[in-house]
Amino acid sequence: MPELPDVEGFRRTLASCAQGRRVERAEVADPGVLHGVTAQRLKRDLKGRRFAAPRRHGKWLIAPTDGPTVVLHFGMTGRLVCGADSEPAGRFQRVAFDLDDGHRLGYEDQRKLKGIWLAATDDDIDRIIGDQGPDALSLSRAELDRLLEGRRGRVKATLTDQAVIAGLGNLLGDEILWHARIHPRRPVNALTDGERDRLHTALREVLRASVRAERVPDDPDWLTGRRDDPDPHCPRCGNPLRRGRISGRTSLWCPHCQREDA
Repeated sequence: MPELPDVEGFRRTLASCAQGRRVERAEVADPGVLHGVTAQRLKRDLKGRRFAAPRRHGKWLIAPTDGPTVVLHFGMTGRLVCGADSEPAGRFQRVAFDLDDGHRLGYEDQRKLKGIWLAATDDDIDRIIGDQGPDALSLSRAELDRLLEGRRGRVKATLTDQAVIAGLGNLLGDEILWHARIHPRRPVNALTDGERDRLHTALREVLRASVRAERVPDDPDWLTGRRDDPDPHCPRCGNPLRRGRISGRTSLWCPHCQREDA
């Protein structure tokens, strides 16, 4: 599932492929990924428009033009690809932008859980992306403390709540907590100063490495690298890992390194 580092990679793809380029035409193969805009209007309003520098907030990608702004969310299976406009479209390409230099920027998505919006104003962008916390990549230790202050929920659910911190999904939540040696069910209001220090350090280091890789790395020295093993063991201590449902999501942790009663 695309999380902050994946979407940061898509931002780079859009910037390298389309920034400064004019849209010769927009093609809509599947209007089911469009939200609040028809295929005809998308084609009409973007034809001849030039992409400016894209930006990201959490899992949202915001792509301004010299007219309306394209707002993208990638759900569980979405991605952006860049290639020559003469190349055959990918099997799951839903929308494509043919550019004035002969390149095509394609939005692909197998499951179509999110998609593309068109915004005329900043207020429209705010309405589309909804209630979002600060971007996880920008969090200082003081800001993390402020966001956690007074909260009583479990730390995994809090970290992955987009209204609290934008950009962290299931993989990042588990990975950060494993690096920090904090159990995902630990109550936020029970975290010590030392645990908050470890949490912020892990968040910063995991995100930096993930952004470089443009995904959560499946390195065997990381929790994510053991996630799909039939009998996963902790890459740090070698003890068996445990799976369980936390806030409706399958979570993975090490009961030896991440003690619930710590």
